[in-house]
Amino acid sequence: MPDGGEEEFYGKNGEPRKYDANFKGPIQNRGCTDIVCCILFAIAILCYIAVGILAWSQGDPRKVIYPTDSRGQFCGQAGTPLANKPNLFYFNIMKCASPMVLLEFQCPTTQMCVEKCPEKFMTLVKAYSNHNDFAYYKTFCKEGVTNTMGIPQILSLGLCPAMLTPSRPFTRRCFPALGLKEGVITVGNNTRFDDGSGNMRDAKDLMDGVKNATVVIEARQVVMKIFEDYTQSWYWILIGLVIAMVTSLLFIILLRFLAGIMVWVMIVMVILVIGYGIFHCYMEYAALKGQAGANVTLQDLGFQTDFAVYLQIRQTWLAFMIILAIVDVIIILLLIFLRKRILIAIALIKEASRAVAHVMSSLFYPLFTFVLLAMVIAYWAVTAVFLSTSNEPIYKVFNETACDHSRKTCDPANYSTSVEKAQCPDSECLFAFYGGETPYHKYLVGLQFYNVFLFFWCANFVTALGQMTLAGAFASYYWAVVKPDDMPAFPVFSSLGRSLRYHTGTLAFGSLILSIVQIIRVLLEYLDHKLKGAQNKFTKFLLCCMKCCFWCLEKCIKFLNRNAYIMVAIYGKSFCTSARDAFLLLMRNMIRVAVLDKVTDFLLFLGKLLIVGLVGIFAFFFFSGRVKAFENTAPHLHYYWVPILTVVVGSYLIAHGFFSVYAMCVDTLFLCFCEDLERNDGSAAKPYYMSSTLREILWKKAAEDPSLSSARQQDDGHLKQQAREEEAA
Repeated sequence: MPDGGEEEFYGKNGEPRKYDANFKGPIQNRGCTDIVCCILFAIAILCYIAVGILAWSQGDPRKVIYPTDSRGQFCGQAGTPLANKPNLFYFNIMKCASPMVLLEFQCPTTQMCVEKCPEKFMTLVKAYSNHNDFAYYKTFCKEGVTNTMGIPQILSLGLCPAMLTPSRPFTRRCFPALGLKEGVITVGNNTRFDDGSGNMRDAKDLMDGVKNATVVIEARQVVMKIFEDYTQSWYWILIGLVIAMVTSLLFIILLRFLAGIMVWVMIVMVILVIGYGIFHCYMEYAALKGQAGANVTLQDLGFQTDFAVYLQIRQTWLAFMIILAIVDVIIILLLIFLRKRILIAIALIKEASRAVAHVMSSLFYPLFTFVLLAMVIAYWAVTAVFLSTSNEPIYKVFNETACDHSRKTCDPANYSTSVEKAQCPDSECLFAFYGGETPYHKYLVGLQFYNVFLFFWCANFVTALGQMTLAGAFASYYWAVVKPDDMPAFPVFSSLGRSLRYHTGTLAFGSLILSIVQIIRVLLEYLDHKLKGAQNKFTKFLLCCMKCCFWCLEKCIKFLNRNAYIMVAIYGKSFCTSARDAFLLLMRNMIRVAVLDKVTDFLLFLGKLLIVGLVGIFAFFFFSGRVKAFENTAPHLHYYWVPILTVVVGSYLIAHGFFSVYAMCVDTLFLCFCEDLERNDGSAAKPYYMSSTLREILWKKAAEDPSLSSARQQDDGHLKQQAREEEAA
């Protein structure tokens, strides 16, 4: 490289490091960094604990799990008088057809908990004349109904419904058993019914009430079904995650001893697994040929809460097949074009395996990270549930005739003696919804936002702690002259202690920056959801651009943070200084970063993909009941995709945790290698710390790759510059 070119290159990308005879790896004599951010993080955690305590004292998850009757009591709750009454019964389901239902999210009719839904048609007038029928009818009435009461008195006091219609429990609510007979809507096989006042009504009159009641509970219905699926399959999900953990650990151990073979096995297996996915999608696509309704398009089908419906459509399997084929082709093309660099990356993984062998405890560190992340996620989830259920029950006045107090709040405890009841005798004080007007309830949205933000901050802090801990452990391996004699006895624990003692503020600073970007992305997604119905194309385009930009920004910050933590682990400087030094070092070795580091990341990503694919295929055949051997063992679920998706996502996170050890090892060795090249020249006075194998990987094999040859020329030019400076001195 010409002299002028060297000066220009190093002028733009910072001065290279000078030789330091006292430098022996991660500096032990260091001080605390980014203290202000450490204090801020501690205060934020204390406030987060206060929010959790406040939410736990005010919230009640039973509001999500159980239906609520007109008195605000929970149907089917264990340990209460209503434990054997799990279903919610509507006195007059047709009142749910009122437009007010969509505004107030509650039907203006009495609702009570019952053991079973009505199974036959019956009016109060007809049931009253038969002792057995009236005894059955009273199971759907309020307490206090006696045989001595007359029908007008019972109805005027609102103790019983005027009629019963055959119903079925749906999400623990009794809805009319509507059917279709020769194109006519029926209820209980009848096209007409007595509404209890002597009028015969068509069964279709029940439709509007059922539709509006369904709108009210549609979101809860899906959530409840998913919740029930989790309660039925949680132990099988745990077994699937344990299998993913064992597979990942076994893969990592084999990678330590058979790195070259395992990488090629991994590449072939990924291609075969994706190939099997394509074959399976084609078989499902062909099997649906000629079946009724299978040719419906996804656009015509629209959104369905039962996602199993989509698997009965040919277009769904065709889409899956095309996506998998594209992924497979992309992977094969990348492998063809990067074949030479893959050989170099495999050699680098072998060197990383040697480092892992000297720091074996690093393989189990992801378990510690997993436990911490599980605690963060559990705290966030529990706090979110308690915050969302910390509203108070709101009761409102519902009436049959005109009333000045209609829809106003009321107190059910003393409503019978209140002014509202005196002025509106036929009115009732019924449970309407959960809400509140106190300052606490007004700021619930803000507390939920704080909960989400602290979740991101804490999760990113835990991840950053793992990265800095592993970086410090592997840096101590690289800079040790005699391995393992010059290494700490417990490199992972030593690095973890340094990170927590001196650099909690730095970890909090880096994770805070990343969390701010992530919360902005969440807000953009929220705005996008709210503006779904907007027809302004410019707004949609602007939102799309902003989402794309912040996604790219998040990826860049993650990359810079990762390398900054490596520099902090080595030199013990503040976050900003370390981020700058890491960035400039990478810029001075840009070609190597693109050629080696990213190719290695690609190979490790294929390993994650393989584990997710294997565990995902096993979960699919188990939970879907496609294999007869598992048919009686697998739980019966509403949506079998719920545990499958959970196992797949969990498997990826587990595989990512284990493979992150190798990824962090490669990144740390790479940065240390670049530092080593700048500090030393390989002479007896300034020997390299890199192993002969690593030097062979990144120097001798450069002849096989033109891009690495140019990087070597930069190194040679750098060494010449150092020699001239020493001669001048």
